[in-house]
Amino acid sequence: MTSNKSLATSLVSLSAGLLLTLSAAGGATASPAKAQDPVQPQIASATLTTSTAASYWTPERMRAAVPGDVLAAKAVARQVIVPWQVKGPQQLNGNGLAGLGEQGSLTKIAGTSGKGKTSALHKDELPVSHIGKVFFTLGGANYVCSGNSVAARNKSTVSTAGHCLNQGPGAFATNFIFVPAYNDGEAPYGKWAAKTLFAPKEWSTDGNIQYDTGFAVVAELDGQKLADVVGATGVVFNQSRGLTYKAFGYPAASPFTGKTLVSCYGKAGNDAVNPQFNTQGIPCDMTGGSSGGPWFLAESTDSPLGFQNSVNSYGYGSRSTAMYSPYWGSVIEQVYKRAAAAS
Repeated sequence: MTSNKSLATSLVSLSAGLLLTLSAAGGATASPAKAQDPVQPQIASATLTTSTAASYWTPERMRAAVPGDVLAAKAVARQVIVPWQVKGPQQLNGNGLAGLGEQGSLTKIAGTSGKGKTSALHKDELPVSHIGKVFFTLGGANYVCSGNSVAARNKSTVSTAGHCLNQGPGAFATNFIFVPAYNDGEAPYGKWAAKTLFAPKEWSTDGNIQYDTGFAVVAELDGQKLADVVGATGVVFNQSRGLTYKAFGYPAASPFTGKTLVSCYGKAGNDAVNPQFNTQGIPCDMTGGSSGGPWFLAESTDSPLGFQNSVNSYGYGSRSTAMYSPYWGSVIEQVYKRAAAAS
């Protein structure tokens, strides 16, 4: 493909042509004192067999994997406001994010002209050692998402979207691997098999899109720990809303191919169409496969990556021009801490 589309937005097909994309990524540390949600969440986990996961993922299976956004459909459908009932467009805080028009399509989004032509809202990126693709099996089907190596005591923790490791609600994934710095079929740092998966029960039991985040703890590879090989980024929680982010992912649904990393950049605004999601979005045109890709706090599109503060989760429309992410409050922080401390 000619453009490098890195931020992960998976698109989920809903009844009226509504497509949604889901997110993920994680890192290392601190949060302000004020919590935004309960501080003693229940955490679900699953232990996996690691011996066969890497060999399971042949080049053919990786190429054929389905973008994981389709796994978000049930959660979104339970909570979504029917788009044609929303009187729009609704502009969000001058960010270029908008609500849905009466025909159920995004209008007046950043980069969209009055003639219906949309400029690219992504930037092609070279591979980043700690950002990669996630492959897994759920319900007998093979899927692909994005993920990030995050700082942790165990040096083995990967952040991704909740729907990229658990059906939400339902079973946990099997054959879960993380392929850092994936680039056009190449795995320069190998395939890292997950030995434990973690998700908030708000996701694993209720499928609540507000908590669409999960963490995987991967086994050592050739006697080495993940962070010692590819690095890891810090994480923060309970931050102010409306901050500026740079998001990454491997969009695989058309017009992308999933072969290379891309990014999106912008100031976050609340989802005006479904405010009950408590999510934030930035201008972005990534598609399915970018789910679970990391959101980093950023001062500019070319500034060094800051702390990770969320993951790609969902977008609206077959040509979505905004990517939304769950707010990382105290529930997700506790899930991260549990994963980061796991052996």
